[in-house]
Amino acid sequence: MTSQPSEILRVTDLRTYFPVRSRGIIPRTIGQVMAVDGISFSLNAGATLGLVGESGCGKTTAGRTVLRLVRPTSGKIELDGQDITNLSTKELVPLRRKAQIIFQDPYNALNPRHTVGKIIEAPFLIQGVEPPGGVRRTVQELMERVGLNPEHYNRYPNEFSGGQRQRIGIARAVALKPRLIVCDEPVSALDVSIQAQILNLLKDLQDEFGVAYLFIAHDLAVVRQISERVAVMYLGHVMESAPRKIIYTGPLHPYTHSLLSAVPIPDPKRQKERSRILLEGDLPSPLNPPSGCVFNTRCFQAQERCRVEVPPLVEVAPGHEVACHFPVATPPAGGRVTPVQLGDAAAPEAAAPGA
Repeated sequence: MTSQPSEILRVTDLRTYFPVRSRGIIPRTIGQVMAVDGISFSLNAGATLGLVGESGCGKTTAGRTVLRLVRPTSGKIELDGQDITNLSTKELVPLRRKAQIIFQDPYNALNPRHTVGKIIEAPFLIQGVEPPGGVRRTVQELMERVGLNPEHYNRYPNEFSGGQRQRIGIARAVALKPRLIVCDEPVSALDVSIQAQILNLLKDLQDEFGVAYLFIAHDLAVVRQISERVAVMYLGHVMESAPRKIIYTGPLHPYTHSLLSAVPIPDPKRQKERSRILLEGDLPSPLNPPSGCVFNTRCFQAQERCRVEVPPLVEVAPGHEVACHFPVATPPAGGRVTPVQLGDAAAPEAAAPGA
């Protein structure tokens, strides 16, 4: 009998709001930016959850809140079974051994005044860990493991390319062998050939250390390559969540359809024949989101119910959750969409096993 994988992260009804204050002698709060507005998801040990959406949807804020780099407004964050939602900064220090982050910009994520060796050895010094063979030897082994020359231990970040700097950030993140790493768009600032190398490195490190990834990105092609499960965000909400195969072959939410229609196909003939689902208007402000479904102002399926009633995130098939009053089946040739009833036509497609 095979054992079930353990859960490393559980997020329940997480909200992160940023107050907007007026200018003047006595500033007062005049509103709140609802960056993350009630999201829930879980992540098993050694697995990868892709968090996707266009710029401004709140995915980076969600990732930073999960690690308590940003204080949540409400909700619950459980890391390896422990509630870390309201822990103090001091209480969070030992938990940094379990959870780390890889930042998006490799140029600003590294202290230019510190050598590469000092940057990578920082986690050992902060946590008071003395690895076998000494810190310097361990750091040089880490550098070699991520594809850097160990002899460059005393070089500074400005002496490295963007891809090499991201490898330094990865080495720092995996130094203490954490159980969870939040990857905040780790390849978006790199060219395509370097992206592939970094993604392969992340997958190799996952196989070696058994680390779980919360992989944040706006590039659906990248997410498809590395994630077992995908959650689609829009304006602080999770619109759809499912195994990778279902998201890419049988999505149900109109927003997911529109995102996938924008992904280029390497076959020129198929690319020419496909239809693009264009969203009208701009992304609404999280300071004043639309009533009802937050996607209703740009949705091709929107009806009156969508403008007044917030759709809950419901499970329509095992592992497939959708927040939509009028979900649609996979568009056939010509770009038309076919409405489906939850639990009816959606179920056979959604029940397919994830890749």
